Amino acid sequence: MRVELSVPVSAEFDAEIARLLADRVPSRIADRDGTVFTDAAVAGDRLGWVDLPSRAEELLTEIEELRERLAGAGLRSISLTGMGGSSLAPEVMATAAGVDLEIVDSTDPNQVAEAIGTDLDHTVLVIASKSGTTIETDAIRRAFAAAFEAVGIDPASRFIAITDPGTELDALATEQGYLATFHGDPSVGGRFSALSPFGLVPAGLAGVDVRQIVASAAAISSDLTLDSEDNPALRFGTWLGIAHARATEKLVLADTSPALRGLGAWVEQLVAESLGKDGQGILPVVVDGPGDIGFADARADAVLCTLGSDADFGAPSGFNAVVDGDLGEQFLFWEFATAVAGYSIGVDPFDQPDVEAAKAFARAALDQGAQNDEYPVFADGDVEVYGDVDEATDLVGALRELFDSVDEYGYIGVQAYLDRLGDAGAADLRPLISRHAGVQTTFGFGPRYLHSTGQYHKGGHPNGVFLQITADPRTELLVPGRGYGFAELQRAQALGDAAALRERGRPVLRLHLTDRARGLDQVRQAITAIEPHHHYGVD
Repeated sequence: MRVELSVPVSAEFDAEIARLLADRVPSRIADRDGTVFTDAAVAGDRLGWVDLPSRAEELLTEIEELRERLAGAGLRSISLTGMGGSSLAPEVMATAAGVDLEIVDSTDPNQVAEAIGTDLDHTVLVIASKSGTTIETDAIRRAFAAAFEAVGIDPASRFIAITDPGTELDALATEQGYLATFHGDPSVGGRFSALSPFGLVPAGLAGVDVRQIVASAAAISSDLTLDSEDNPALRFGTWLGIAHARATEKLVLADTSPALRGLGAWVEQLVAESLGKDGQGILPVVVDGPGDIGFADARADAVLCTLGSDADFGAPSGFNAVVDGDLGEQFLFWEFATAVAGYSIGVDPFDQPDVEAAKAFARAALDQGAQNDEYPVFADGDVEVYGDVDEATDLVGALRELFDSVDEYGYIGVQAYLDRLGDAGAADLRPLISRHAGVQTTFGFGPRYLHSTGQYHKGGHPNGVFLQITADPRTELLVPGRGYGFAELQRAQALGDAAALRERGRPVLRLHLTDRARGLDQVRQAITAIEPHHHYGVD
């Protein structure tokens, strides 16, 4: 593995390296010593990931045997429902290997219906939830079960559970006789679970050579646990800590290798959820490549990192990095480096104190139902405008107000509660907004981002403003056994997160599309009508 760093403040960097070495941070992490972090009661129970590669042999054999059983039964289509750390790692592995693994991590009814309707006769659903009660995962399980039953298939014969021992999902799998159940290690947090059953089982069943991924992680493990200046994870974590201390808290990630395509989304959830709390943290910004505005035109608040081969770049901040290695190396490297960065910054990387707030508000919105209806400030064409609007009377004016409200070195978070596949074009709003607002801009499909950057939005640096995009559903799909449908759940999650953000003083503008295609075009045109901000695009 190759990790190259450019550090503009070498004396501070060297001093911080010396401090972390004096505290034996790498070896204490490797020894699962929770006292190295700020909250030992939490951290001590969350360090089981450090030696996963050396404990994987039995799991790998089980995966290979189950894959053979599935193939013999003609079950060739693997779908996975899981959120955040329970789906992003296998998604990256499958993408890199060029194998099909359908990820169902949306509450958009159209996307769920499309996933169910593909190939039920040959489909297996992997249900991944550490807690066993994740609301999105449970809803999707229920919808698949109803669909299997409707065509005369026993759902249990097509369900594989991945969960911690003793959860509701574990009990359900036992009671109903699922095809297989894999238990996670309770001492491995979801975002650190890439090399656990949560990452390896879905990818391996889909056809990824997970044995090779584990082997490459095992080969680099000893380099990441050394109390040595040559430890790449120690150096990178310290690099992030020094950047953070100098108010350079945005990590812009660009992959430059097809073998690492999609890795940025996995790194994003690991770094944002681990470090974004207590008003501190590193905000990952995933861009389309080194030519993207967020990378090529980055300002002094950003560190730049390519995943893969070199690129010709230089950050105005002076913080540049190249992280090159295969997936197994990348997974373990980033986990260790993130833990080290948490120590350097002074946060516990294993808790997520602000995640529950959005869930609580979403539950309240579901309970209230129609009584929780909002009324638009105004409508403009195919877009209804809700939320924090001052004097604007049209879409351009509302967006201009939002852009003007962001700090010079703040950021805009775009949260799209849409169909991640059918409305994939919404992602091009990110670079467009970045140019016209003049600040780093992130993009996430909801509710997917709630299990990724959602923690940072509410707990990290309080310099973000948020653009939510919702839409009339294309269809509705009931959640069996619940008193609501997916569209209602999706809406409640959007309203819940907006309420949690506003409670913390973060501005939120919500644009509701009454027609998705025309509405998105209208939003693009409105953004383009706003003169590029003085940060980007003009002097």
